[in-house]
Amino acid sequence: MFSGREILARRERGCYKTGRMKHLLLCLLLSAAFQADAALPALPDLVREYEADHNALASFYNLPYSHIRLDRGEQLQRQWLGRLQQLDFAALDQAGKVDFVLLRLTCENEQRHLTREKQRLAELAQLVPFRGAVEQLELARWRLERLDGAAAATQVSELTTQARQLRERVTPDTPGEAEKKDEKKDARKKADDAPPLKVTPVLALRAADVVGQIRETLKNWFKYYDGFSPDASWWLKKPCEEADKELEEYGKKLKEEIAGQKGKDEDPLVGEPIGAAALAAEIHGEFLPYTAAELIAIGEREFAWCESEMKQAARKMGCGGDWQAALARVKADSVPPGAQDEFVAQVGREALAFTTRHQFATVPPLCAETWRVAMMAPETLKNIPYAAYSHQHMLVAYANAAMKQEDKLMVMRGNNRAFTRLTTAHELIPGHHLQLFVATRSHPHRRLFGTPFYLEGWALYCELRFWDLGWARTPEEKIGMLFWRMHRAARVIVSLKYQLGQMTPAEMIAFLVDRGGHEKFGATSEVRRFITAPPLYQAGYLIGGLQLRALHDELVGRGRLTEQQFNDAVLAENSMPIELLRASLQQLPLTPDAQPGWKFAGEKIME
Repeated sequence: MFSGREILARRERGCYKTGRMKHLLLCLLLSAAFQADAALPALPDLVREYEADHNALASFYNLPYSHIRLDRGEQLQRQWLGRLQQLDFAALDQAGKVDFVLLRLTCENEQRHLTREKQRLAELAQLVPFRGAVEQLELARWRLERLDGAAAATQVSELTTQARQLRERVTPDTPGEAEKKDEKKDARKKADDAPPLKVTPVLALRAADVVGQIRETLKNWFKYYDGFSPDASWWLKKPCEEADKELEEYGKKLKEEIAGQKGKDEDPLVGEPIGAAALAAEIHGEFLPYTAAELIAIGEREFAWCESEMKQAARKMGCGGDWQAALARVKADSVPPGAQDEFVAQVGREALAFTTRHQFATVPPLCAETWRVAMMAPETLKNIPYAAYSHQHMLVAYANAAMKQEDKLMVMRGNNRAFTRLTTAHELIPGHHLQLFVATRSHPHRRLFGTPFYLEGWALYCELRFWDLGWARTPEEKIGMLFWRMHRAARVIVSLKYQLGQMTPAEMIAFLVDRGGHEKFGATSEVRRFITAPPLYQAGYLIGGLQLRALHDELVGRGRLTEQQFNDAVLAENSMPIELLRASLQQLPLTPDAQPGWKFAGEKIME
């Protein structure tokens, strides 16, 4: 028997004719189907319950550096995986099966991330040996155990001593000015003093973050007792003040002297590649049946295609085959100061009209009404040098009066008319604004399963389809569209090679400037974000977009759906790995332990 959803869908497609008898039959079928649906496990409700449980633990065990939070999180994932095993998977409808697999993936991915967090915390044992003591003080407060002010004061004083000794010992793991100073200091120490503790910038930055969290915990812990427990205030006020000061100095040395992060433009880019094994696990967790090398090969293939198309557009601009020269001309065409917001609003209206005219996707009137623009601050541009979307706003990137003259010009070139014409459609309609508008109204429980391959993949897919539909009206606008497509291919290449340890931040910047045509300001800002973002986020744009295009070819290219029906369906299904979206839209078989297997880019990637 069809599910209630399927019967309604068939009715909308005209599978049932009107007429009193047939109408009665339809009502009977609907009644029986919905009764059957009601007897099945409500997976959306289970997803919402899981999310509530997860959020409850995250809110309650709000010590980011604590083992109790990690242990309790692992326990929760095991409990939920056990609950899923008790369900009758075969009795679920297709939507329920998809939600089952999504929830299973979420639990497994969360388990993996918690295990990695434990490993990372263990690596900091020498740098934050007082972490456990502060955790125990806070846990005792949670349990409402009676405070022994004298004993607690001794613990806090010991923490202060440890932090001071560590501040004197820590030194960069590579020779530099800071280490030379420390070596001179060490030479003056007694023979029985502890040896220097060499620390990498990565570990120093991570330790500084934990020290900051410990400092905040200790402040809140003392504030709870101060003025309420006279004994505690008498014993703890001075020790806590001294500990706070010493932790601040220790964290500052780790961050500024060891990691080199002083809040300056020239600060070194510090990130932490996760390595081949962890990257393979992340790729599998995103339900992709490819290796990192194969994904890089896809990026390189797309990059080469873009270079070829760039040369054709350059010839039409009178630049021969020199696409770099054509790109420089396109970059020089930016709007004057004070006019970028108006230009973005105009292009936003054009993108909406283009979407409607080509029957690309349904745009609800309220969605078309409820967006506006906001200008980015100079500090934001250091991490987001181009456009972005946030809470009904397109965040517009443009030079600010407070910036250096060289940076102003680079930001203006990086946000020229042709580039901005595409980023506007990407961020607003039919991109993220439309996507998130629908996501809050259709299967909203699936927002828990957020993945860049769906979130960013959708906006990139819109770019690919807009190219096919003629959004670029001139060779210059083609150059603008191709620049972004080439950049998304470059993101796959440089971000994955970085995670594999095959490319340094400096080499990433050089690639984006020399091969991708970026301004150095934009390339540096991009890489600064790449090395601290989730490992696969940058690959999600192009790879997710190519997945959606392949799925489009299967359904629209073969005449099974119209363009608008397909795009509306993709948005309505909400966030998930694209292979599972494919299974949902095409009613493909699923099993409880479903594994990725869709070779959307062809069986042979690497030659």
